[in-house]
Amino acid sequence: MGGGAGVYLPHAAAPPEGPALFDTLRDWFFGLGAQYGVDPLVFGVIYVGAIPFFTASVAWLVRNARAGRSVVAPALAAGFFFVSAYLYLIVVGRNVPWWVYAFVAVLVVGGAVSTVRQVRRKVAAARAEDAAPPAQGG
Repeated sequence: MGGGAGVYLPHAAAPPEGPALFDTLRDWFFGLGAQYGVDPLVFGVIYVGAIPFFTASVAWLVRNARAGRSVVAPALAAGFFFVSAYLYLIVVGRNVPWWVYAFVAVLVVGGAVSTVRQVRRKVAAARAEDAAPPAQGG
């Protein structure tokens, strides 16, 4: 008896391949938009469009921390840009299942933890760089 990888089930439809797989995924993706009342393209544009603003906010946060200034505004900006696409989903969506809210909560918590770790590393590196004695020219 071999493994079950090559088992033939005559009553089961073959999974789509190639262009048919793309068409199936596209139809599913856009069907979700119709089902929940959101435009998937708007979600995607917000998601991708927020990336440079999130990155700039993190840079702003590190620069402020390095200079000893308040990091509240850049932290709020970074948090907003991180969750902006999901805010669109929650505000505009209809009949969104509970697991989507749980998934968004997990993303927010995970993103916050990851961002805090990343910012702490960058601030520590920046402070170490500032504290290093100047190189001796010779």
